[in-house]
Amino acid sequence: MTILVTGATGNVGRRVVGELLRAGEDVRALTRRPDSAGLPAGVEVVAGDMARPQTLRDALTGVERMFLFPVLEAAQEVIDLAVKAGVRRIVLLSSATVTAGWDTEYHLPVERAVEASGVEWTHVRPGEFAVNSLHMWGPSVRARRTVVEPYPDRVGIPIHEWDIADVAAAALVEEGHVGTAYTLSGPGPVTPREQVAAIAEAIGEEIRIETVTPAEARAFYHEQGGWAAANVDFLFGYEDYSGVESDPDEPGDADEPEQAEPETAPGTVTADAVTGRAPRSYLTWAHDHADDFR
Repeated sequence: MTILVTGATGNVGRRVVGELLRAGEDVRALTRRPDSAGLPAGVEVVAGDMARPQTLRDALTGVERMFLFPVLEAAQEVIDLAVKAGVRRIVLLSSATVTAGWDTEYHLPVERAVEASGVEWTHVRPGEFAVNSLHMWGPSVRARRTVVEPYPDRVGIPIHEWDIADVAAAALVEEGHVGTAYTLSGPGPVTPREQVAAIAEAIGEEIRIETVTPAEARAFYHEQGGWAAANVDFLFGYEDYSGVESDPDEPGDADEPEQAEPETAPGTVTADAVTGRAPRSYLTWAHDHADDFR
């Protein structure tokens, strides 16, 4: 059985590839740049661009199951090509925002297209990615051992990307997951202050938190560029994910009460509900990424 992994060089896709190899499956990995993919031996690495479905025809030949990284603009065409090629099961990387009712324009249409295709399907809906903190804080931690943060005591439940991938791999190779949407979170609440402490422990050096207003944080991360600039307005434009706007002139930790229990989407589970293995803590994630922060 050949399994195609799209987004194979991403944070989740790369781990899916490894887990499928360990399960003894024939893995085909799709990437736009095969020469620099750096994937394990034994993987069939093929060129293709999800945004250009016409480049996927050869990659889909002989594929029975597929891990689908969502590309909204081309999703329907990609799914149609997969069904025509004989794909019989699709595991979709979706988002917990669908469960919460916040996402009706990006992930939800892809979920519906997969469900309407007639193939076996499973949706994997992670909440907050722990790796987001690497994208946000990595440059300033590496440069000056500092994190810029407006809400150091706001609670979240970040999930290790390997837990997400392990759930996806299980859904690809095991029975019993078809027709299920798994909304995933990490194993427990953790604040940015606690995350920074975990990263400091992992790298063996002190990291200072620079507490700023949301407006100052947005300006800082827009200047930083990359993933941080693309996402900071969503992350720091609101007091919480309810859509209530924050005060851009007040420091986040001055008046904000500490949140005892963060809200999660209905039906949220941790990875062990699917894999039977204990979910990875944020501290474990920090140790797994210690070199990325150094």
